[in-house]
Parts: sequence; C-alpha cells; structure tokens
Amino acid sequence: MNFIKTLRDIWKIEELKNKILLTIGLIAVYRFMAQIPLPGIDPTQLTALKEQTDGGGLLALLNVFTGGAFARASVMALGIMPYISASIVVQLMGIAVPYLQKLQKDGESGRKKITQITRWLTIAITMLQGPAYIAAIQNTFGLPPEAFLVANSTFWISSMVLLTAGTIFAMWLGERITDKGVGNGISLLITVGIIANFPASFLQELNSKTTNAGAGGIMMILIEIIIWFVVILLTVFLVTAVRKIAVQYARRTVAGNIQNVAGSRDYIPLKLNAAGVMPIIFAQAIMFLPLALGNKFPALVSLTNPNGWQYNAIFAFLIIIFSFFYTAITIPTNKMADDLKKSGGFIPGIRPGKDTGDRLDTVLSRITFPGSLFLAGLSILPAIVVQFGVQPAWSLFYGGTSLIIMVGVAIDTIQQINSYLLNSHYDGLMKPGTSNRKSSK
Repeated sequence: MNFIKTLRDIWKIEELKNKILLTIGLIAVYRFMAQIPLPGIDPTQLTALKEQTDGGGLLALLNVFTGGAFARASVMALGIMPYISASIVVQLMGIAVPYLQKLQKDGESGRKKITQITRWLTIAITMLQGPAYIAAIQNTFGLPPEAFLVANSTFWISSMVLLTAGTIFAMWLGERITDKGVGNGISLLITVGIIANFPASFLQELNSKTTNAGAGGIMMILIEIIIWFVVILLTVFLVTAVRKIAVQYARRTVAGNIQNVAGSRDYIPLKLNAAGVMPIIFAQAIMFLPLALGNKFPALVSLTNPNGWQYNAIFAFLIIIFSFFYTAITIPTNKMADDLKKSGGFIPGIRPGKDTGDRLDTVLSRITFPGSLFLAGLSILPAIVVQFGVQPAWSLFYGGTSLIIMVGVAIDTIQQINSYLLNSHYDGLMKPGTSNRKSSK
C-alpha cells in the first residue's frame, strides 16, 4: 500500500512526473537504436558473434553493458563505453595535469570545460575502438563472408561514421537525462542495457535446469534465486556502508554572524567502498592483455580462461590493489582536514591540521581493506557460480560490475525521487496550497 501511495504522490508532482516520463522516453529511444544493425551486415549471420559473447569474460561484459548491441553489430555497438573511458582518463589526468586541476577549482565554468574536453576525448576514443570492433567482427569472431553485403571499403567507412554517431548520440541522451530527467543519465543507460539482458539470461538458465537430467529442475532455480537475492542484499550493504567520523564544531557562521554552538556535532561519512566499480574496470582492462596475447605467448594461456582459478586469483588481487590506489587519489584526506579546520571543526581528541589528515587517512585505509576484499569476492562470484553449473550469461548477474552498477544506480535514483517528494512535502507545510497548485497544473 505504501508503494502505491508513493506512486500516487509522484504522479501528483507535475515536475517530477515530467522528469520521469522524459527519462523513460529517452531510454526507450536508446533501446530502439540498439536494435538497428550496421548497414551492410546480415543480422541473420551473427550467430558466431553471439556465441563469443555468451561464453563469459570481457566480451560478455561489453555485450551486457551495451544491452546486447555489441552482439547485434548495432549502430550502438560501442554504446556509452567510450564516454566512460574518456571520463576515467580525464579524472586520472586531473591528478597530474595543472590545467585540469585549475578547471576543477573553477566551479561551474570549469566543470563545463571539463565536460567539453571529455566529449572530444570520447570522439577520439571512439575513432580507436570503432576500427578495432569492425576488424574483430570481420576477422576474429568467425563471421562468414556472406554476412557482409557490401564492399569492404564501403562497409568500413559507413560503419565508422555510424558507430561514432551512435556513441555521440548515446552520450547526448545520457546528458539530457542527467539535466532534465531523474538520476545519472550515463549510469541509467548502462543499467538499462544490463537489465535488457536479464530475461534472455534467466530463460537460458531456466531451460538448462529444466531440460537437462540431473540439473536440479525448478528447485535448483529457486535456490539460485534465493542466493541471488542474498547477493543483492550484500551488494546494497557494500554500496551504502559508511564509517562515520564524529566532528565537533566550536563555532559556525549563521547569517553572517559567528555564533558559539556548544556541543554541536556532525560527522564525516567515509564509504566502505569509496572507489565504486573503478577497481573492477581497471583490473579487467589489465586482464584483457593475457586474453589478447595468449596465442603469441603460451605461458599466458592459463590466464585466458575468465572462469579459471589463476585468472580470478590475479583478478581479485588487482581489484584489492586498485581499491587502495583509486581511493587514495580520489579522497584527499589532507584537503578534507584543511577544509574542516577552516570551517571551525575538529575531530574530538585529534589536533586540527596534519594530525586530522593522518587520522582520516588511517581510518580510510582500515575500512578500505575489508571493503576491497568484499569487492574482490563479489567480483569473482560469477566465476565461482559457473563451477556449480550456472550458465555464464546468468552468472554475470551474481556479482561484479553489473550487479554493483545496478544496485548503485537504483539507490541513487530512488534517493533523488525521495528528495523530490520530501521537498514537495516541505513546500506544502510552509506554503499551504503549493502541492495542490502543482498537481493541478
């Protein structure tokens, strides 16, 4: 009943209703575009490509992130991934490049310039990934010659133009959702792509368990669903868990006047998994090297199986290392300590300044270690459940980047909607009739 009441409240707020409808409409456009194949390719001849992406590993993950567009050789085959890559590069460069550091401090104008740089870098990355994708579907994925209906040069030129346009259009849709809709548009597009693969993956698993003798049938499916829900709850804990550092404020500025506020307390929330999914993305980028070089270097063959223990042991180790690395470069504890000192705050029992920075760094390191172990375990869980007979496509929903992104985006979107509902409620308390006027527009 509370859920139905919440839906009614959402529908009564004109602004929120329009934002949600706009978001749904733009997502529908993105999903429609993902079904359109590249001109000059026969979509009925893509069986070999689909088999490659169904086998697990990096290709399966790319296909999941693009909502199946990768395996369909769609105009959206690269999806939003070049933009994600460009954002990561710009973020990392912001640590070392003085110009980007200056832009980060320039407020809204600096943010707009960084966004523009990210857009141009997205195009550059697409111009690199596009030819690699076209060459792969022609030579690596085993498509028959009859799959290509036009001359090679014509196919290359048209495909490059359309793949670049598709990525730019996906980037534009994501930005419009962020600005005019609800939630983070880029993350929502990735999440919708992941969810789009859910029905087919589940049906594949259901068919496997019900048609193969000794596979467990419906009972095994029920057990898998229960385990899946437990994993989701653990993922929610990983995404939302924080360590609160108590802060005491000796004075605060209120309406331009400095007032002594005795006993005023606040806290600094340090997340258990401050790095998010970035350690997994970095680790997967490195683990792609053995997959790419396995044919030339026989010693790397043992690392080409994404479900093998050697691959996952190194993968988990890299995730732990990158968790510390990314947390260290994205959470400046010394700057936090300086800002806290300037605002008149301090951690009880800790001197302001350097000692506070050291204290924050120590606490962050202590919680990052269990958080990285948790993240690594969640990331290799798909490979573990595959060993128990779970289909590779369905196993991707048991952990890793896919599940963490889905949970994180769902929590963020729900929080935004709740914030609109809360603001509307406050408007109604302070200005009688405001909510009625909103709903009558």
